[in-house]
Amino acid sequence: MTRTTVVRAVLAALVLLASVFIALTQSPRLGLDLQGGTRMVLEARDTPAAKADADTTDRTIEVLRQRIDALGVAEPTLTRSGENRIVVELPDVQDPRRAAAVLGRTAQLTFHPVDAPPDEGGSGRRVLPDEQGREVALGAAALSGAGVKDAVARFDAQQGSGWHVALDFQGGAARDWAALTGQAACHPVQDDRRRVAIVLDDKVISSPQVDPAVGCRSGIASGSTQITGAFDAAEAKELALLIKGGALPVPVETVEQRTVGPTLGAAAISASAQAAVIGASLTALFITFVYRLFGALAAVALGAYGVISYAVLVALGVTLTLPGLAGFVLAVGMAVDANVLVFERAREECASRTRRSLRGAMSTAFRKAWTAVADSNATTLLAAGLLFLLGSGPVKGFGVTLAIGVVVSMFSALVVARALTDVAARFPFVDGFRNVSGVGRPGRVRTFLTRRGPRLMRAPRRWLVVSAVLVAVAVTGILVRGLNLGVEFTGGRLVEYATGRTVGVDTARSAVAGAGFPDAEVTTADGEDISVRGAGIDDDGAAAIGGALAEHGGGTVTKVRDELIGPSMGEELRRNALIALGIAVVAQSVYLAARFRWTFALGCVGALVHDVVIVVGAFAWLGRPVDGIFLAALLTVIGYSVNDSVVVFDRVRELWRKNPHGALPALADAAVLQTVPRTVNTGAGALFILAALAVLGGDSLADFSIALLIGVCVGTYSSVLTAVPAALLLEARRPAPSPAGRPRASSSRRAPHDNGAQV
Repeated sequence: MTRTTVVRAVLAALVLLASVFIALTQSPRLGLDLQGGTRMVLEARDTPAAKADADTTDRTIEVLRQRIDALGVAEPTLTRSGENRIVVELPDVQDPRRAAAVLGRTAQLTFHPVDAPPDEGGSGRRVLPDEQGREVALGAAALSGAGVKDAVARFDAQQGSGWHVALDFQGGAARDWAALTGQAACHPVQDDRRRVAIVLDDKVISSPQVDPAVGCRSGIASGSTQITGAFDAAEAKELALLIKGGALPVPVETVEQRTVGPTLGAAAISASAQAAVIGASLTALFITFVYRLFGALAAVALGAYGVISYAVLVALGVTLTLPGLAGFVLAVGMAVDANVLVFERAREECASRTRRSLRGAMSTAFRKAWTAVADSNATTLLAAGLLFLLGSGPVKGFGVTLAIGVVVSMFSALVVARALTDVAARFPFVDGFRNVSGVGRPGRVRTFLTRRGPRLMRAPRRWLVVSAVLVAVAVTGILVRGLNLGVEFTGGRLVEYATGRTVGVDTARSAVAGAGFPDAEVTTADGEDISVRGAGIDDDGAAAIGGALAEHGGGTVTKVRDELIGPSMGEELRRNALIALGIAVVAQSVYLAARFRWTFALGCVGALVHDVVIVVGAFAWLGRPVDGIFLAALLTVIGYSVNDSVVVFDRVRELWRKNPHGALPALADAAVLQTVPRTVNTGAGALFILAALAVLGGDSLADFSIALLIGVCVGTYSSVLTAVPAALLLEARRPAPSPAGRPRASSSRRAPHDNGAQV
């Protein structure tokens, strides 16, 4: 056994042991769509006195954090997004009204003197009910909540005062407080004018009377005071919370809100786990059937990939969202791609040199497959990066898990699987009986194609005509049927209810109309889950709809999902979606032009645009929703489509180097026939996973899986019969290159597999 093999084996063992330890000792961090809870995006607004920049938004976050801490929410998360947005995640908070009641208090906290009774004096004074419901007339604000240093609820058992609120002021606010209380102290005890009103959101939250011991004009000069009364613990804590956290530097507005019930998240985890087990098992059986012993070793490496990638997710503290979970499952199916590339290369080496050792064939196969593996995975990483940078909410999680899956899959194929196959290839039995290894003889597909020798690229225009027809059908669907844009892109609210008893769609529509929303769109799945979508549905309206469904025979009604997107946010998400798709096309074009010829790059880009249009058109014909999850699937299709095309063009480049004066159509035919087994086998591995997700994933993952199923099938077709014909036609229109511009055969100083010279 060589030293390199030992190093690979030891490295693989150490990484796998560390991954198993992490997986057994740490728990994943679940997103709100998996554990249940409320996610809100707040946008800070400018005021005449303050601008909503990064500094004021950060100070606003601290005020909101104090409010949320008083709610008792376990592990809340508040982060700033951009200059003026705040992302708030509240695990286990199922009632958004409760969160909005605290986070929605945007007015400044103010302290006012109490004037003469409301029925005395002039008109135009500000009159509000106090905490007992009695109306009081308020003077101008003497100070704001910005001067409050701290407010704490305390219990004093020694003096028998019970619960009270200890209040501290800072800076000039202490002097203002002394002046305010000194003015109030000039009035008799029990006179309303001896009170000080604390106002938040046009509501008097407390109006304590100044203690009789305080002298007129002197006031409470220490900067500290106590608000006493018949408080219980909850009332004292709530008052302290409102006083301390009541002053936001700038007002905030809810532009996005999502609530997911815990049962929906648990069902998604269970469904994804089942899909992963079934899909991965089918993929493992498939590659074992096709590649026998080495396929079984690749299946072992696939299991190692699952453990390692899960451990990386846990160790990095990545929040696992529903799309992220789907991305993790999908990456399991795509992880076999590198192994399939290597095994098909090994079959070619064994077929070309019958007396060559199996170990030597595998070593050459790994070396020759490296450029295709690197380029194809780089394109997927580009798509994952765009998902993270331009996606929002859960879509970012999908980008992270997809990127981790790509990196770990390369490690599992090039380190774990290679170490296993290196060891197996050294056994004389495996080397002597080539059928055992699974790579010593050409596969059935390769043998059939070699015997028939179809010239697919003899007339490339006919394939482009077929592609044009498919695109035309898709565009017709978009124009005729239109796109069913999700609430993310249109704005509004989408609420999904689970009912204890079956409710017909007509009955549900009557119930929703009776709740005050006759224009809302109501759909139902088997009469059990009812979705209501419309504009103007606030938190109270969502609760009213649930009550109306219960009254109309729904029995126990539970809200399992709630999504609110403001109109400005919907417009922004639509714009970002188009930008993401545009940047994806440009980024892939630049990368491919740098790695290949510009004609090859345009062929790849034409194929991916072809795939995107067909997937979008298919969703238009099917009437499926186009939302953020669909966008994640679409960008993944782009990466997958280019992945396939890169493998084909990498082989064209290699064959052209070996035969620089050969006819390009003939070389393209050979490249296509040599890479078709890899394309088919890799696509089959992904289809097993996607089919399992589509069947078992439920409504949450069905659209995602359907989009990818269509994308994988169309991408497999376009990588061969759209990208290559387009590149051939572009090459035919180019001027004949000079001998120096033609790809050169490898010299003695440059190996045939070297990627130093660009075609």
